[in-house]
Amino acid sequence: MKVTSVLLAAGQGTRMKTLLPKVLHPVCGKPMLAYALEAACSVSTEQPVVIVGKDAQALNEYLGDSARCIVQDPPLGTGHAVQQAETSLRGKTDLVLVTYSDMPLLTHETLLKLVETQKKNPGPMTMLTVIAADPRGFGRVIRSPQGNVQAVIEEAAATPEQLSIRELNAGAYCFSSDWLWDALRRIPLSKKGEYYLTDTVGLAANSGLPVQALVIADLTEIIGINTRLHLAEAEAAMRMRINRMHMLAGVTIIDPAVTYIEPGVTIGQDTVIWPNTYLRGKTSIGESCTIGPNTIVEDTTIGNDCQILAAVMEKAVVDDEVSVGPFAHLRKGAHLCKGVHMGNFGEVKDSTLGPGTKMGHFSYIGNATIGRQVNIGAGTITCNYDGVHKNPTEIGEGAFIGSDTMLVAPVKVGAHAKTGAGAVVTKDVEADTLVVGVPARPIRKLKPTS
Repeated sequence: MKVTSVLLAAGQGTRMKTLLPKVLHPVCGKPMLAYALEAACSVSTEQPVVIVGKDAQALNEYLGDSARCIVQDPPLGTGHAVQQAETSLRGKTDLVLVTYSDMPLLTHETLLKLVETQKKNPGPMTMLTVIAADPRGFGRVIRSPQGNVQAVIEEAAATPEQLSIRELNAGAYCFSSDWLWDALRRIPLSKKGEYYLTDTVGLAANSGLPVQALVIADLTEIIGINTRLHLAEAEAAMRMRINRMHMLAGVTIIDPAVTYIEPGVTIGQDTVIWPNTYLRGKTSIGESCTIGPNTIVEDTTIGNDCQILAAVMEKAVVDDEVSVGPFAHLRKGAHLCKGVHMGNFGEVKDSTLGPGTKMGHFSYIGNATIGRQVNIGAGTITCNYDGVHKNPTEIGEGAFIGSDTMLVAPVKVGAHAKTGAGAVVTKDVEADTLVVGVPARPIRKLKPTS
């Protein structure tokens, strides 16, 4: 059976008070539209359709080939919005799943139940409902004395008696395609001059056709975003959902309420995440690590048994058994090999620190390749930028770089060489050689290390 998703994204979003299209506002680092599209696509068999409005260009650019965009112009309500898909879908699909792009918390599991319920329903539609004390502006579900769904009454049009009803229309539907298109043409024009999709419920019931209602228990799934307050509410709910998933998978999160993990992050078991930690983008963390507190990690790979304290890491690679921080900064292209220690107030960019290398504190390493078991003294700086180009520095294994050494790139320091404190190295240093001074000059050969 063919199932096609239609996502409604043509709302004006005026209450958000924003220049960015509402459905592109991020929730835990990802546009709310992306969540809605992923959930809908997970239960669909055909390419989804997104109904867009004045933000058509921006949404087209974001969606690319992932969905077919159809413009609703002028905006005449939700029923009119779905009707815009008729030309594309009539006769080409069996079921039409309709959801809202500003409801990012609806899950694959819920939408799958919705579709499966409609497949078994002899009537033309199945809708999601929820029992809640706070109506949140949702329409009320009207049932007959026998319990059959009869209609949905929008809150603005409800009587005081109807307002007391606690079964709410959650705003997701699965329709029989053959019935839907003709029903949309029979929707009456509301007093606001719009055609409401909810009126299809009454059309079906008045024709003696059964409308199924699937009641969902998790109230967070129906959070719709119309204001910045709703956005914060959805962010908190999504964050708790993500954190819960990691905790159930064997990750310790000391305080989930102040731990921020985006959906693309993976974390190995027995890793501990301390408060005020932000894990963003395509970050991957191995097993038995300790991350945080006060750490930001973005698009970075961290191996097993690492200790990261109060650090900022962006597009970096950290191998096993590495310790970083506090107050360290790994920038794009930084690679810390196994067993590296990088202490407080250090920065590494576009550089590789070989296995076992120690970079204690107050140092900057840029555009450098550093061998294994190198000691980088406090205050060491690679002077890699000459005003035009970024130049490379190479340091051989076992070298000892004294405190406050300036390495004026391009420059090479040989294996097991040493620089004295305060040296300004402007020329290559041979292996097993000690250099000192400004500019640095060799003063003696060192005994080769076996």
